Amino acid sequence: MVQNVYIHIPFCRQKCKYCSFVSFPNIEKKSKYLDALRQEILLCYKNEQLKTLYIGGGTPSVLDVKEIDCILRLFNTEPNAEITIEINPETVDYEYLCALQKIGVNRISIGCQTFDDKILLEIGRIHNSHQVIKTVKNAQNAGFKNISLDLIYGLPNQTIQRFENDLNQAINLEIQHISLYGLKIEEGCAFYYNIPNNLPDEDSQADMYLKALSLMDKYGFEHYEISNFAQKNFYSRHNLNYWDNNSYYGFGVAAHGYTNGVRYSNTSDIDKYIENPIVNKGKKVLSLKEQQEEEIFLGFRKMSGIDTNLFYKKFGINFDVKYKSVLDKYLKTGHIMKTPTGYKFTTDGIMVSNYILADFLE
Repeated sequence: MVQNVYIHIPFCRQKCKYCSFVSFPNIEKKSKYLDALRQEILLCYKNEQLKTLYIGGGTPSVLDVKEIDCILRLFNTEPNAEITIEINPETVDYEYLCALQKIGVNRISIGCQTFDDKILLEIGRIHNSHQVIKTVKNAQNAGFKNISLDLIYGLPNQTIQRFENDLNQAINLEIQHISLYGLKIEEGCAFYYNIPNNLPDEDSQADMYLKALSLMDKYGFEHYEISNFAQKNFYSRHNLNYWDNNSYYGFGVAAHGYTNGVRYSNTSDIDKYIENPIVNKGKKVLSLKEQQEEEIFLGFRKMSGIDTNLFYKKFGINFDVKYKSVLDKYLKTGHIMKTPTGYKFTTDGIMVSNYILADFLE
């Protein structure tokens, strides 16, 4: 049964220079897009009771609260379901956040990226650090008790000290969750065609990540996934469903879903989506081998690692036996460690995780 939903709202007031996600500044298409989204949901969603619902983007907070409420009303959610929306500081105020809380949103994810105003300008963000702080305070005053903040490391002109300042400011806001992402410049973003000449090198990025690990631990944030840290009992339940390799619906332009062993993706062309949100879906039926590989790739992202008993239940394969040579190799080098339930990366293993995973996936 599918009990988790992702909804993509592709509109932004301005595209950030590092962003290669499917998003558009042409908000005038919003009304037609929401009509198409409603069509897709009504046809594909089977009224399952949801454990999590996540509205991402883009900048979902460019929608007014009534529009968000209309989306939420299409779904049947458990009484304690986790309902998350991504917001940008320049798009919300106290009244907006109060209204979100009243319609059932109980978790917000704030796009901060950095508290350094000079870097914010350089990367194309249209908010400043004061707006981030004010947004967190407004959210707390509106009654939100589950607030996440996104930060990026490896930004132009960013030093380890500047990044440490970002971490300290985030921690001091007394939020429950922090997501940390290393800057990746991919095709489709402005930086790809005009790469900044003042980017930290790979070693500096690695040092920033290690600094984050020590600070997060010091202040009681549990490192539960490679890029995610949370206070106890505030893990992102929606994202954990991804990393547990379970099923979910994806609705909206460019949204991805996974149901009954089939991964699907909607068209990235907003006009095609508006014209017919049901067609233009790419579908891939995963072979048993591909399902196993995804289980390993996603499982090792979690700090709890691979549960070998669960792996056996899903695939009928003894993980210790099948991957003995790879496990022995990296247990010996200290990149993987044994846990009570299976195996996980050590800190050294996280730093070279792509190389290690390649050995498992061959």
